[in-house]
Amino acid sequence: MQPRSLSSCVAGFKVAVTRQINILRNAPRSSVWQRSYYDHIIRSERSLHFLRQYIQQNPLCWQEDQLHPDNPSDW
Repeated sequence: MQPRSLSSCVAGFKVAVTRQINILRNAPRSSVWQRSYYDHIIRSERSLHFLRQYIQQNPLCWQEDQLHPDNPSDW
């Protein structure tokens, strides 16, 4: 990972947030994030519109997601 890159910034953010969440939950070393992340260059208004919709609607799908801890996984 290159220092001062987007990947490095995201990794640092995840580490800091994970520490704070685990302190609040009193759950040291517990996993908080799904592996990896998806980055995308927004090249048009159409793409921006689609991504905004995805960001607004995606949390509503979490209860049905395969990776939700209460759901059986096919992985």
